[in-house]
Amino acid sequence: MPLVQQIFPLPSRSLDELDALAAAYAYPPAAGERAWVRANMVSSLDGAVQGADGRSATVSSPPDRRILSLLRGLADVVLVGAGTARTERYGPAEERAAYAELRRAGGQPPAPPIAVVSRSLDLDPAADLFTAARERTVVLTVDAAPAERRRALAAVADVVVTGDTSIDVPAAVRALADRGLRRVLCEGGPHLLARIVENGCLDELCLTLSPRVVGGRSARMLETPQPLSGDWRLAHLVEDGGTLMSRWLAPNADDA
Repeated sequence: MPLVQQIFPLPSRSLDELDALAAAYAYPPAAGERAWVRANMVSSLDGAVQGADGRSATVSSPPDRRILSLLRGLADVVLVGAGTARTERYGPAEERAAYAELRRAGGQPPAPPIAVVSRSLDLDPAADLFTAARERTVVLTVDAAPAERRRALAAVADVVVTGDTSIDVPAAVRALADRGLRRVLCEGGPHLLARIVENGCLDELCLTLSPRVVGGRSARMLETPQPLSGDWRLAHLVEDGGTLMSRWLAPNADDA
């Protein structure tokens, strides 16, 4: 029996081989013409997206981390909020030999750059995220951000203004697309992801349900006081060792 199997849509098929798994998570052809924004999140059985240490890694699992690595291997850019970058101790995306040929065939560099969203620019220019990045990190910020911090970060990153006092999410997505970064992987956090959903910019959600409970208190996957609505469509459901990994398409998204 295959270790990793697709259980929706039927019939079941094995996804043990990397090529089959990559095909199941491939970006749609439309991503070659406009930005396709995919988010990847993990939740425990009791709905926690963070553990007691405030990190998503605490509720993750080995199959989830395999999918995270694959999604980075397919992406042009990894988009993340500054708070998540600090909490999760982000560095540059790693080059993975397993995805080297896949990325070469797609005309992509060995690893995707990281794009950080920050209004305050409370980021350390000396951090590995900037100084160790082979692909220059992108910082999406606002015109009202402190000028001194902007100058310091501009020395080690590409700083792009996408709003006056708050991030203009559609403008930020367009700015990435204008740089040729059209296959976008958003890794949160919950506030950034909520803004993306509120602005109708999320095409796809990859959601892992980890087979564990954590209790305590945790942020939700989307942190916003605004009510949200919309019926998403299940694209596929994959099981691996009790971990369920699903792809959901936004109401108006078409991955054909």
